[in-house]
Amino acid sequence: MILAFDRPVSPIGRRRIPAGLSTPASLPARADVAVVGGGLIGLSIAWRLARAGRAVVVVERDTIGAGASLAATGMLAPAAEHEPGSDPLLPLALESLRLWPGFRDALEAETGLPIDYRPDGTIVVAIGRDEVERLRFRYDLQRRSGLDAAWLPGTEVRRLEPGLRPSVTAGVHCPLDHQVDPRLVIAALAEACRRAGVTLVEHTAVTGLDWSGGAVTGIRVGEQGVTAGTVVLASGAWSGEGGLLPEALALPVRPLKGQSLALRTTARTGTLSRMIWTEQVHMAPKSDGQLIVGATVEDCGFRPGVTAGGLFALLEGARRVLPGIEEMEVEAVWSGYRPTSDDDAPIIDTLAPGLVAATGHHRNGYLLAPVTADAVAELVTRGALPEIAKPFTRARFDQPEPRRASA
Repeated sequence: MILAFDRPVSPIGRRRIPAGLSTPASLPARADVAVVGGGLIGLSIAWRLARAGRAVVVVERDTIGAGASLAATGMLAPAAEHEPGSDPLLPLALESLRLWPGFRDALEAETGLPIDYRPDGTIVVAIGRDEVERLRFRYDLQRRSGLDAAWLPGTEVRRLEPGLRPSVTAGVHCPLDHQVDPRLVIAALAEACRRAGVTLVEHTAVTGLDWSGGAVTGIRVGEQGVTAGTVVLASGAWSGEGGLLPEALALPVRPLKGQSLALRTTARTGTLSRMIWTEQVHMAPKSDGQLIVGATVEDCGFRPGVTAGGLFALLEGARRVLPGIEEMEVEAVWSGYRPTSDDDAPIIDTLAPGLVAATGHHRNGYLLAPVTADAVAELVTRGALPEIAKPFTRARFDQPEPRRASA
């Protein structure tokens, strides 16, 4: 199947899923599972549970993928993403990377839609002595953590990527890092959900939860209710917003805004053969000829739009290592909101009887989607998290009670 993407009048704003894959649906009166949030995590969970025989409804406040999912680059990069303090997340990240080929195969087989899964690896590059020293520190951390990473001199980096500037001094090659195209993944997940019988309801904000005897029994949309055996809160950066959860169950999740852009590569401009990271930006080539450049990190709440400063930082960061971008057409610019917990790791947990949270994935939503879907499916169907997901409950944020002074 050939996918035609909706293109807004202006290329500024948000990315779109393919035309014809979004169809209106109405809220059912009841479901086995109601998923709040129609992004990558919510759709992955819904698909997984529907395949297990559950009747599922997904309720999305905007359009499918509108928060972070379509704004992302689609990196599956546990090695390049590894940084000081992230060792607790690494086993979960590596397990999810292991699950991705099966996740991809099932998704493409059930829908007939490709997702542009590319096992090309990543090279993290440095220019100048100071950046090389910082990159060496990062490389040593990767090696101590058991990751597959190789130090490359500048000549070897440029042999692998001839379009890079001669000033590139060194690099770290992470061969097991992969990537996907977010537009294709979201389109395939939406289609897979529909084929599995999931009801997808867009432009519908969940305004409350129904409670009975201390348990959640459904969701409220204005005056309308949906009775559900389980409610899954997967609303990304909005998971920490007040209104749905009582204060005692509040989630430490906030939005981190990111701006990105897409460039059109040609035979004349050249492109990259794998993801390239610098201290300022990352660049990801896609099979349709786009080169994605991202992403700013802005702790500014839900401030919408793209800015001149953000776009300048992206273009200057890319041009610093890849001069060919000067001749590439700018096809689109956009922004989105990463759902970021207080420790940058996901929250996967039962918050109350009948209420599950799956949020806070920060920059690793695409990488962690398969393992999150499996973990939530086990939580819903068996009542317990798998061992690998147990470190990521909300309890890790609880403050210990202060000790009382002895008399």
